[in-house]
Amino acid sequence: MTTDAVLLFSYGTLRQPEVQLATFGRLLEGRETAVVGYRLEWLTITDPAVIATSGSDRHPLLVPAGPGSLEARVSGTVFRVTPAELLAADDYEVDDYTRVLVPLDTGEEAWVYVFAGT
Repeated sequence: MTTDAVLLFSYGTLRQPEVQLATFGRLLEGRETAVVGYRLEWLTITDPAVIATSGSDRHPLLVPAGPGSLEARVSGTVFRVTPAELLAADDYEVDDYTRVLVPLDTGEEAWVYVFAGT
């Protein structure tokens, strides 16, 4: 891993070994943490390639918890990836998701895919 690695937080399919192999060509090493200020909803995926890779048409969707929900948190895994791998993750995610920087409960910031409509 190069020194220009970035943090990528996953609360869904990017934690699956088959998705990592298909997207990054390797298994990622990560650690458990949580995103703060967000909650989960669910999205029905229609992209056949994403469904084939993940094995499901139902994917979790991170959305802001809203004002007064500072204790809201979503558990997941944070990975160190290269900038090229981050772009590969962009290619994997469907248009319903957009990548943003979010705070983790560790005090770090990581890239994560959230609902594009927020």
